[in-house]
Amino acid sequence: MGRARTWWAVARWLRRYGHVLGLDARGHGLRARKGTWRTEEFVEDVAGLIRELDAGPAVVIGHSMGGLHAFALAATYPSLVRAVVVEDMAPDQRGRTVDTWRGYFESWPVPFQSLGHVREFFGGTGDYFAECVVDRGDGYHLMADLADLYEIASEWGRRDYWSFVDGVRCPLLAVEAEFTAMPAGQQAELAARVPGGRHLVVEGAGHVVHDDAPQEYRGAVEAFLAALPAP
Repeated sequence: MGRARTWWAVARWLRRYGHVLGLDARGHGLRARKGTWRTEEFVEDVAGLIRELDAGPAVVIGHSMGGLHAFALAATYPSLVRAVVVEDMAPDQRGRTVDTWRGYFESWPVPFQSLGHVREFFGGTGDYFAECVVDRGDGYHLMADLADLYEIASEWGRRDYWSFVDGVRCPLLAVEAEFTAMPAGQQAELAARVPGGRHLVVEGAGHVVHDDAPQEYRGAVEAFLAALPAP
């Protein structure tokens, strides 16, 4: 349910490493697109952007769903990807359903009365969610449609993505939250199955590691980028 602007703080320090591009994925942000939601279609969207801007090979950084699309892109179009950072995403969530989270999402007091209300309700991730809402006259609503998000996530419960992991041949960093909701052990295995892959667990962090532990996240990513071979 995020969008490119939630990465603003990260993008500021990433600029020293090159041009930074942010993509609102289909179903996300103000330019949300209705349509089908297969992982391969999200990958094609990212590949199309990199080609259109002649930006490859690129370092692709993604959180959660974006992390899945990042390593899937690297496996599908290796010439477009120089390296990958995957933040708190597991390749195999088969058997899980969106019903686990539906009650929580639908308990939110939407519409929120103000951006202050959004920040108060979400606490430590309040700034993140303040970028994900829009004023529709009666208050602030999520930009994304929950029904679309449920459909996107439902695919993760039906299939695994290890075949993509096994196709990655570029450097990869997996950043795992200590308090992850992902299946245990998979993020370490993800890194282990990629030649030279790295894995880090960030203590005290929840799912949005780059917000919960920004300095630790930055340190890990900058060390990873500094170790990359010259393009």
